[in-house]
Amino acid sequence: MRDIFTEIWQTARRNKLRTTLTGFAVAWGIFMIIVLLGAGNGLINATMKMSGNFLANSMEAYGGTTSLAYNGLSEGRYIQLNSKDLTITDSEFKDYIDEVGACYYVNSVVTNGEQYMSMQIAGVYPVHTKISKRSLICGRFVNEIDQKEKRKVLVLNDRQAKELEPKDYKTLLGRFVKVGDISFKVVGIYKSRGDGEGNAYSAYSTIKGIYGANSSSLGNIEFTFHGLTTEEANEAFEKDYRRRLNANHQAHPDDERSIWIWNAYTQSLQMEQGISIIHTFLWVVGLFTLLSGIVGVSNIMLITVKERTHEFGIRKAIGAKPWSILKLIIIESVIITTFFGYVGMLFGIFANEYMDATLGHEVTDLGMEKITLFVNPTVGLDVCFEATMVMVIAGTIAGLIPAYKASKIRPIEALRAE
Repeated sequence: MRDIFTEIWQTARRNKLRTTLTGFAVAWGIFMIIVLLGAGNGLINATMKMSGNFLANSMEAYGGTTSLAYNGLSEGRYIQLNSKDLTITDSEFKDYIDEVGACYYVNSVVTNGEQYMSMQIAGVYPVHTKISKRSLICGRFVNEIDQKEKRKVLVLNDRQAKELEPKDYKTLLGRFVKVGDISFKVVGIYKSRGDGEGNAYSAYSTIKGIYGANSSSLGNIEFTFHGLTTEEANEAFEKDYRRRLNANHQAHPDDERSIWIWNAYTQSLQMEQGISIIHTFLWVVGLFTLLSGIVGVSNIMLITVKERTHEFGIRKAIGAKPWSILKLIIIESVIITTFFGYVGMLFGIFANEYMDATLGHEVTDLGMEKITLFVNPTVGLDVCFEATMVMVIAGTIAGLIPAYKASKIRPIEALRAE
């Protein structure tokens, strides 16, 4: 076996360009499939992380602007959801809806001693923490008692708390801060997402009573639901729900712009379909890239055998058996493919780590919060090894066909070859 390795090394040294081209084809195929899958996984992971921030079986309704004239009223009217819409949601759709709440947003300056910060405060029902998932660091979220008794409580995120209490933000828990000129008790601190500021939270009844007492606007309606397990069922529910709210505001039953509905479930279904398409596309492109490497190896091995036909003839003339020639070419193919496949795999892993260190830490500002578009853009080692093994096996098969032909050639014919 040592003689075979020595001979293969000498052959590679004599044919540096041919060996380099073969190795490049193999390494490039492995490198590209790992990088493509890594980039795709980064996008998919970021998408899944964003979708995981919200309860799948939840919806939120917003007031919009009418786009159709109805009952003598022109289009272009701005619709504000009101308390009757909340009652309709809670009472007329009990077959599907579980918990109902509302959100009322205000902007205010929050002060703690000499520290102050301008922030958006959302007045919410307790169901909000189920819909928009938040991870508490300490304390609690808004509860039913806060809502019922209109308690002046405040839940901050860690970035807001650090701004108001730079030394030890957790000491804010249980203390009072000023929201405008009114004292609120900090009852909880939650972990912010990305680099965004996010909202502070208080009880809906408190915020609406203080800042929206003279306004007929309810804000936004949000609720959880059950029993809507298909996209068609969700669309039918949305249509019926929008039509009922439109009736309350004298808007056309088929006007889809008067009431906007954000459905986390259908968004999740569409996201899953998109992810599946992206994943399939990346694998197809990666496999075709891998195939180009296989074709490159095959072509080089065919050329190798053709160039060495005369040599094989001499070997057979002095007593070499067909198996020894077959073994020589197969081992050469396996060694070249394995070595350069491993090199391509290492470069692919390094490229993915570089993406993780750069793109994986870049954030995009969506207004209320900032998100990361790339999360862990890497592939598992199992995929790397599998791709490398595919190339090794393909290289072996590619070398096997011309090797078999070379082992069967008659010595006299091989000696005549130029």
